Amino acid sequence: MVHETKKKRRRQAGFTLVELMVVIVIIGLLATIVALNVLPSGDTARIQKAKADIAQIEGALELYKLQNVNYPTTTQGLQALVSAPEGLADPSRYQRGGYLKRLPDDPWGRPYLYAAPGQHGEADVWTYGADGKEGGEGINADIGSWQ
Repeated sequence: MVHETKKKRRRQAGFTLVELMVVIVIIGLLATIVALNVLPSGDTARIQKAKADIAQIEGALELYKLQNVNYPTTTQGLQALVSAPEGLADPSRYQRGGYLKRLPDDPWGRPYLYAAPGQHGEADVWTYGADGKEGGEGINADIGSWQ
């Protein structure tokens, strides 16, 4: 009789293959649901970061203009916010240490684009979005200082 109870315990001690498969399927479904809800928020975060970066660059451009009378030229570019560009009318007006510590790249790893005069204002700062091409919709849409 002792021998029979040990056999019963051995049979009851583990999970069946069907039970394991059910648990794996449930975990897979939950992972899919979480991934579908979390991945789009990463795209939204990148768009918001680009807008925040552009706002920060715009603020630095305004301060540059206040101190140096004009925005940096397109040729001087945004680098003029980090270090004094060549050909300043009065280099003593340039803020020591620059207007930004460093130029951020857009969330997709490319430099922000700049034009002065711009098509939408005195100075435009923009990025082409995820695809790096002009135009587009959603995550591929252009993000600019005029928006």
